[in-house]
Amino acid sequence: MLKGACLCGRVVIEVAGAVEHQPEACHCTLCRKHSGHVLSAVNVRRDALRVGGEEHVRWYRSSDKVERGFCGECGSTLFWKPTLDGYQFTAVSMGLFEGPTGLTLAKHTFVADKGDYYEISDGAPQSDSY
Repeated sequence: MLKGACLCGRVVIEVAGAVEHQPEACHCTLCRKHSGHVLSAVNVRRDALRVGGEEHVRWYRSSDKVERGFCGECGSTLFWKPTLDGYQFTAVSMGLFEGPTGLTLAKHTFVADKGDYYEISDGAPQSDSY
């Protein structure tokens, strides 16, 4: 079971069961602004995600299709969530997890939007879209 928390500890998360996907790193402008650099997150089934301190989670609707969650107390980046009906996953920021995760970065997305101040050199696949 994966567990984690925001910087101040007011929002805690648990992922029940195995994670079906590997994390991805998004380099789009919106994710970079939301996270302060690159958003590395893993898709978790919404029914497997337990959130404690939900009253501290704030949501920002960054487009007509996506909401971004953060801690209203410390500002930690928490979630990226499509608002599409029937979509069953929420992307959870990898920075929240404590201890070894056993996960490996699967790919980089929206690399055409990446900042000019860094290079991607880990060998993971890269894409200009999702």
